[in-house]
Amino acid sequence: MVVLGLLLIAAGALGIVAAVFTAEGTVELLGTDISALAIYLVGLGSGLAIWWGFSIGKFGTKRTLRQRRESKRLAELSEKLDKHEEDRADDVKDDRSNW
Repeated sequence: MVVLGLLLIAAGALGIVAAVFTAEGTVELLGTDISALAIYLVGLGSGLAIWWGFSIGKFGTKRTLRQRRESKRLAELSEKLDKHEEDRADDVKDDRSNW
């Protein structure tokens, strides 16, 4: 898997370098004439922004799920502790009434 990942990275880097150094001509984008290289860079930047957004979303989702699990676990432990304290207080009360 690591070798495949490295091959994909190398192929992507080769594609970027080839596009940057061989792009020619102009294109109209939103009423403005832009070179083919600029259009390529805008696309590359857009792709990176989307990828970054997905990464941040994935990180945020994992963090939220972890916090929910922890909060649920703490609530369960708190309920157990409260019940235990009530039982203990009842036992102490019963012991005092037996005197």
